[in-house]
Amino acid sequence: MKTKELERILRGQKCYFVRHGKRHDVWYSTITHTHFPVPRHGAKEVADGTLADIVSQSGIKI
Repeated sequence: MKTKELERILRGQKCYFVRHGKRHDVWYSTITHTHFPVPRHGAKEVADGTLADIVSQSGIKI
């Protein structure tokens, strides 16, 4: 899954962009009430392990 596609899913499932970091963006999940990093790679694929961590931390369903 590409980063832009992941961001669309996050926005659709009550997650909000908080701020830019050096290499990652910080997002907030209203489901789990936690902040979590999302890599800022645009058109590149998100690694499977990274995607699994984001799904776990955010509480979204893919």
